Amino acid sequence: MITPAFELSQDPDFLKIIIKIPYARASEFDVYFEGEDFKFYAKPYFLRLTLPGRVVEDGREKASYNTDEGTFTIQLPKEIPGQYFEGLDMLTSLLTPKKLKSATPLVEEIAASAHLSEEEDDDDFDWEIEQTPYEETAESTLQQKYCYGFGNLHSAVLQRLQDELTDVIDIKDPDRVPVSERRRKRLAAEAAKFDPDHYLADFFEDEAIEHVLKYKPWWIDAHKKKTALQHQECDGQTFVVFSEEEREQLRKFKNKSYLLDKRTRHHVYLGLIDILLAYCYEICVNEGDKNVESPWNVRKLSATLCWLEVS
Repeated sequence: MITPAFELSQDPDFLKIIIKIPYARASEFDVYFEGEDFKFYAKPYFLRLTLPGRVVEDGREKASYNTDEGTFTIQLPKEIPGQYFEGLDMLTSLLTPKKLKSATPLVEEIAASAHLSEEEDDDDFDWEIEQTPYEETAESTLQQKYCYGFGNLHSAVLQRLQDELTDVIDIKDPDRVPVSERRRKRLAAEAAKFDPDHYLADFFEDEAIEHVLKYKPWWIDAHKKKTALQHQECDGQTFVVFSEEEREQLRKFKNKSYLLDKRTRHHVYLGLIDILLAYCYEICVNEGDKNVESPWNVRKLSATLCWLEVS
């Protein structure tokens, strides 16, 4: 089965789903929806969505097919009129089956009843085994490896890429640098490169900076549209519009689950904020015009990316 390209939008009363099925026969299709579940089938296409809100079948639902564009448009009534559905642009989340979203952790702690009894331990262990004093030597010392990446779940990944890393990250040999040391090294490197004359020049000759500060990035209008939509002042308009290439990339993202404790999730969220702030700076200083140095700027400004730092 082929997962078709699709997009969702809404107004206060309806959820609209546009599905692109250019090679299907419009006369042979099936649509099912109930609550948060939506299914669409038109050979060879199959689409299953977990909606962020509930829809209802009450006679107001509509469906139409545009033969020129090969698009199927379905309009579904909301169960609660005026409810705002969050995350209609999060295509990967919409494609995730409901049972996977609510699945219990794959690893859980075993109860105390699974412990071995003391009698079994006494029978199996030789308490008369000969012992020798421990002596730590250079050969016997285990070389500690430090983790990095999403949720600090990776190690020894960058070890074989040392020659290529100089243009990607600033930290040297990250597999042997602890997290606390990464932050210290970053601050020392920034202090060494700090040029007070440069900042004094920007302070007294601030015409370029004032021009940049007047620039309004795309999220200013997006926030206004979102606010208007939540107050039912916007007629089905989407406040963030992804290009077809971006939507295709979202569909290709794999849905992965991670068992992260509360502290690790906190670090992950802070790292995401760090990357987003670097992205915001890049958009503002270049007034929304991306260039070949844009990825480099974001990477250089983000301590999460450049120094593998954990916030």
